[in-house]
Amino acid sequence: MAEDRVAAFKARRERLARAMGEGVAIVPTAPERVRNRDATFPYRFDSYFYYLTGFTEPDAVLVVIGGAAPRSILFCRSKNEEREIWEGFRHGPEAAREAFAMDEAFPIEALDEQVPALLGDRERLYFSLGADPQWDARVTGWLNSVRSRSRTGIRAPAELVDLRTLLDEMRLIKDEFELATMRRAAAISTSAHRRAMRFVRPGLHEYEVEAELMHEFLRQGAQAPAYTSIVATGANACVLHYVSNRARLERDELLLIDAGCELDGYASDITRTFPVSGRFQGAQKALYELVLAAQADAIAAVAPGRGFSDPHDAAVRTLAQGMIDLGLLQGSLDSVIETGAYRRFYMHRTGHWLGLDVHDAGDYGAEGRWKPLASGMVLTVEPGIYVRPGEGVPEAFCNIGIRIEDDVLVTAEGCEVLTVEAPKSIPEIEAVMRAA
Repeated sequence: MAEDRVAAFKARRERLARAMGEGVAIVPTAPERVRNRDATFPYRFDSYFYYLTGFTEPDAVLVVIGGAAPRSILFCRSKNEEREIWEGFRHGPEAAREAFAMDEAFPIEALDEQVPALLGDRERLYFSLGADPQWDARVTGWLNSVRSRSRTGIRAPAELVDLRTLLDEMRLIKDEFELATMRRAAAISTSAHRRAMRFVRPGLHEYEVEAELMHEFLRQGAQAPAYTSIVATGANACVLHYVSNRARLERDELLLIDAGCELDGYASDITRTFPVSGRFQGAQKALYELVLAAQADAIAAVAPGRGFSDPHDAAVRTLAQGMIDLGLLQGSLDSVIETGAYRRFYMHRTGHWLGLDVHDAGDYGAEGRWKPLASGMVLTVEPGIYVRPGEGVPEAFCNIGIRIEDDVLVTAEGCEVLTVEAPKSIPEIEAVMRAA
């Protein structure tokens, strides 16, 4: 790992240590999960752990000590030649301490012996209580071990604080290394969506399109999809989290693709909707232009100092007016918004935080107020419209689902669309498909 990236992880640990005062934080990584018998799912580290370490091996725990003598201690798997033949390289404690700029490192087997001593005479324990019952029980055991030594003058932490309250705020603002990775992830996902547009034709199946996305993700160095890809044709696009991806593509349908890669832990998240035939027509075109206009208005509302909900509110006003104009809803714009009538066709929020998790860490607001946007935050902007058949719904619009989603960085001047190269205007999409 490059020295400057190692320094960035170390700086995060030092920032956490300062914020904790006379506290200690315990941060385990994710366990391996059995898929069936002796086969495991592809391993993916815990995001909080990775954010502070850059360490990607399983069976590892980070302990951060605050106060006058802050330090970071890594517990990880020992070197084991036999297991490395079967499972691959392990750093081992000594090499990991040097490679990841830790103050100390120990074998994972030493955890139960070492941690009670590290907890002694600390004011607070920072831990993600409730995230994993097994870890909750283990931490409780360590605390009880310290309490059992009270007669020797050693006291246990009197306060247990949710570690996520500190780390979530840190993770909301991306540093230069995070943004460089996210830009690369966005570029890979953009290429995958372009590939899908060139590939699609009537008679294919959704899973064949999914395979093209995966091919491009891996071909360009991404490790995995950031989430299960949605490839939804026709009425399937009206199911928000449709992931079966088995249906056949018909000429007169739209295809909605919500897919993004994960690169070095960081997610991208793009949705594009386009016609299987390569040409937008009639009701499809009218609804698509409405969603595209709503997204443009939402992106225009992304700027420092604006509330997190401002892009959503802008999108809702545009969509609601369009629903009225197209005959999907009746009444005034204010009444359609106040009563929530628009939710019949647009039932989700317009975005979410993006980073190490596709729905990334961080609060969206508190005490009835939305969190102000700030430079360095990354969010998605993804309005949509989903028209299921029903009373009063014009037949021409039935079973059309459209969503347009981009990844947007808040900058000092306004915002930057990281996924801007993914075609989304009608002329752009039709040109890409025509050139295939």
